[in-house]
Amino acid sequence: MYQRSSVSDLAKLLKDELDRYPIDGKLPSSRAMVEAYRVSPVTVSRALAQLAAEGLVVTRPGAGAFRVRPRTELPGPGDTSWQEIALSAHGASDAAPRAVDASGVLVTLAVPPPGVIEFNGGYLHASLQPEQAMGAALARAGRRPGAWGRPPVDGIPELREWFARGIGGPVTAADCLVTAGGQSALSTALRALAPPGAPVLVESPTYPGMLAVARAAGLRPVPVPVDPEGVRPGLLADAFRATGARVFVCQPLFQNPTGAVLSDARRPEVLRIAREAGAFVVEDDFVRRLVHEDAGPLPRPLAADDHDGAVVHVCSLTKATSPSLRVGVMAARGPVLERLRSIQVVDSFFVPRPLQEATIELVGSPAWNRHLRSVAGQLRARRDALAGALRSSLPELDLPYVPTGGYHLWLRLPDGSDEAAVVAAALRAGVAVAPGRPYFSAEPPAPHLRLSFAGVAGGSEITEGVRRLRTACDEVFG
Repeated sequence: MYQRSSVSDLAKLLKDELDRYPIDGKLPSSRAMVEAYRVSPVTVSRALAQLAAEGLVVTRPGAGAFRVRPRTELPGPGDTSWQEIALSAHGASDAAPRAVDASGVLVTLAVPPPGVIEFNGGYLHASLQPEQAMGAALARAGRRPGAWGRPPVDGIPELREWFARGIGGPVTAADCLVTAGGQSALSTALRALAPPGAPVLVESPTYPGMLAVARAAGLRPVPVPVDPEGVRPGLLADAFRATGARVFVCQPLFQNPTGAVLSDARRPEVLRIAREAGAFVVEDDFVRRLVHEDAGPLPRPLAADDHDGAVVHVCSLTKATSPSLRVGVMAARGPVLERLRSIQVVDSFFVPRPLQEATIELVGSPAWNRHLRSVAGQLRARRDALAGALRSSLPELDLPYVPTGGYHLWLRLPDGSDEAAVVAAALRAGVAVAPGRPYFSAEPPAPHLRLSFAGVAGGSEITEGVRRLRTACDEVFG
């Protein structure tokens, strides 16, 4: 008898035993495997599916799983070196480099090795995700009439209306386009608003995924520094004059990575400066639904105070739910909306209707507000645990600002520190942290780390993670 719970473990065991069966020979039934290996039927099904995907077995409905003849040897890899020339032959005449560095994005998407504490994640830990509510919503959505039909290209009207109410101000459902998450919306917006080679103003520091999107569109990110009150209006005006840019991308609420909130005094200034420059403001409102329990009233989105159509508003439900619930919205008014719609339709036609229907079911259920309240309390507790542990165990790391929303803290390392060495030593010690360098579009003023408290299991893991980071810093700083 065996005790196995991992799909990969069972798949490996079955592969090791395949030689016991002739070609076209039948494997034991699923029920027999459940009893023999003490696993669930789901584990058996997934393990067999893995073997089928590798071409080792074939499953026949009603008959079972059968061993198949191994595939013949595939030819060796060809010579792809010609591609270096093809991809770069016109580089000298490009308005901006076409190569895209996605390393800053991959840091938050990569799954760390087993046993490593994940302080570099960008999503809620599985224990914080509303899995039961999402599953129930998906099941209800599948039973809706027409759930698998073609949706309107702009998105299902009820979902657009829900997003519009959340934005407020002059924004209506007619101004909204449902998108496949925030990253997709940012990509569409930047391609719509600026031609290749054009400058685009960005906060400094800022989200690496946005910098990657801008560079993938052939744009030149120009940094505008932020402080605890958000982007600095005087420097923003200077940057518009110096570059002639017609786009500014910002995160006015709990900015990534600093956590800054654009102050009440600066909000109208930013809109005025953009309007005088004849420029658009792309508002990435990415964590409005990850407010902490002690945050108090939130400022409205910039789009709610924009009456001239300068703001293109982007938000998503992904951060507050699951990495796989990739549903968001772009809101814009005026002729730009048609350009945004056209690019999105050409790229992807529409967001799959079952996902939109499931989203409507989720946000319309009592479980939605319960989930948001629960996450608000959990994030506050985790934030306080991480900030407290850092101040106690790592006082040499400067924590200038503790936000009341979002999922991360921004730390400044001592001047002259080797940021890359700290990140590498941390991983050796068993904790993954995000380096600060990818958050800057130009030379950084100092070394930094970003630590997420949303992707870990809880307070005890936070304490252990900081202990490991202390070990790493001792190794690097001596």
